[in-house]
Amino acid sequence: MNILVIEDELGIANFIQQGLEEEGYLVDTANNGTNGLELAQSKKYDLLLVDWMLPGITGIDICKIIRTTDTETPLIFLTAKDTVQDTIQGLQAGANDYIKKPFHFEELLIRIKVQLRTKSSDLEKLTLGNIVLDVAAHQVLKDGVVVSLTQKEFDLLEFLIRHKGTVCRRTQIIEKVWDIHFEYDTGVIDVYINALRKKLHLKTEEDYIQTVRGVGYIAKD
Repeated sequence: MNILVIEDELGIANFIQQGLEEEGYLVDTANNGTNGLELAQSKKYDLLLVDWMLPGITGIDICKIIRTTDTETPLIFLTAKDTVQDTIQGLQAGANDYIKKPFHFEELLIRIKVQLRTKSSDLEKLTLGNIVLDVAAHQVLKDGVVVSLTQKEFDLLEFLIRHKGTVCRRTQIIEKVWDIHFEYDTGVIDVYINALRKKLHLKTEEDYIQTVRGVGYIAKD
């Protein structure tokens, strides 16, 4: 899952980024509203964490601008503002949730998981080019034809698609797909990637699963 943190207080931004990355999320940060909005509009994120008071463009304005073209990506405000009217204003601007500073990381993490779980329940079908992964039916189709995958192959493909457009490091893949949290030979990933490519009959022009040498893999349409 990719999360964008737009927060001008570097201490808070670094604290959030470190905590989320330890939980397995991929995190980008921006320390002003202008850069934050550019990132939010140029890359697909699963969730946005936006400070209310930002230099350049305020969090409220960022939210309003994003909601003109994107009504689905969850957005949580981070703010020291604590009046009922402030909360109402933030939610009316299009925010999904609102957490007041100072906050405990555990509370923020729970709020993030709630928003991502709600989003995931509405997005049961993931796509990668002409490949469709139906999460609810636990089925993969290419050009409408069912492709038979093992459980681990399915999990690996789902992980790559959910992080589409982002380089997935080998250590991230082995931790999240294989649930291995210690030093381990990641060569097994290559075996499964090759199996996926063969079973999906990927043609040269369908380079949906690309190797990033020395780093990992990236899924691209």
